[in-house]
Amino acid sequence: MSAHRLLFVIVCLGLFAASLAACQPVAAQIAAASTPAVMPDAAILPTPTPEPSPTAAPAPEPTASPTPLFPVGNELTIAALLDRNIEGSAITIEQQLEDGANYARYIASYLSEGNKIYGLLTTPFSDPPEGGHKAIVFIHGYIPPDQYRTTERYVAYVDALARAGFVVFKIDLRGFGESEGEPTGAYFSPDYSIDAIAALKSLQTLDYVDPEGIGLWGHSMAGNVTLRAMLIEPAIQAGVIWAGAVYSYDDFTRYSIDDPSYNPNSPATSAGRRIGQLLRETYGPPNTAEPFWRAVSLTEHIDLLQAPIQLHHALDDNVVTIDYSRDLAAALNAAGKAYEFYEYEGGGHNIASPYFEEAMQRTIAFFLDNL
Repeated sequence: MSAHRLLFVIVCLGLFAASLAACQPVAAQIAAASTPAVMPDAAILPTPTPEPSPTAAPAPEPTASPTPLFPVGNELTIAALLDRNIEGSAITIEQQLEDGANYARYIASYLSEGNKIYGLLTTPFSDPPEGGHKAIVFIHGYIPPDQYRTTERYVAYVDALARAGFVVFKIDLRGFGESEGEPTGAYFSPDYSIDAIAALKSLQTLDYVDPEGIGLWGHSMAGNVTLRAMLIEPAIQAGVIWAGAVYSYDDFTRYSIDDPSYNPNSPATSAGRRIGQLLRETYGPPNTAEPFWRAVSLTEHIDLLQAPIQLHHALDDNVVTIDYSRDLAAALNAAGKAYEFYEYEGGGHNIASPYFEEAMQRTIAFFLDNL
């Protein structure tokens, strides 16, 4: 083969190769275009539920304080007292005194509405029975507050109850003796009843006292204190009242009362006098025709009484007439309440000897039966 023919063949082969190279991409593109692409199946997803936009909670409507039923003295009503939370405290031994016949004696204190209240505390020498000793909150009658002394007055009364095995706590009501607070009186203020209930709850903190075996004893003015406390505090298991000034307000009109803590002209308890005067100016003199006086009356709420009560009164009492106790006994009887009522031929306002001994024996027996 000549050189010219060889060169021609080489050129032709080169052109043929170039032609193939140029045609190949076109064929590939045609093939790609003519073959349908296989696409993955589309997933059917649930439509997402949009989250609700956070909505600010509406501000609570301010709760209006209930309108007092009475513009003056509403806090004195039995209904208002039932809503109060009365607390006690630990009892502090302030001073140890000379022992009694079979019991220890102490000056002790507790708190009532922030006031430090003092009292005479007696505790039996004997070991407490299962459940603890029975106890009595002993509430004194009216004595001029600046003349009151913790260890004076009612010595024979406390001694008799302590000898019988009771823990006795003779409290000095607020404003009396060294007790803090102002002596507001018992007839137009619940303060003394609050002191008595706080004393009961303080006794319940003592491990040697039966917390479900505590009663109240009250004399004269403290008859009112005792019954008011019993109407509003179910933990009181029994109450005893000697010569009690416990009344319907109509009794004031009929009988009056010769007690400086009630007498509006007496300088003995200025705070109580101010309260009483304000109430009279607002609602008129005490009488059950006026709704306010019914709302604060103890005898109008005698249905609230849960515990048994015992009454003692002398016919010759010239401070608080026996008619008060007779009317209270009639109210208790009409309401079907458990009560005992004893009248004495003599003994005066303190039911002194020779009637004291019988009255005290009945008192002790009543507490033993009911605490």
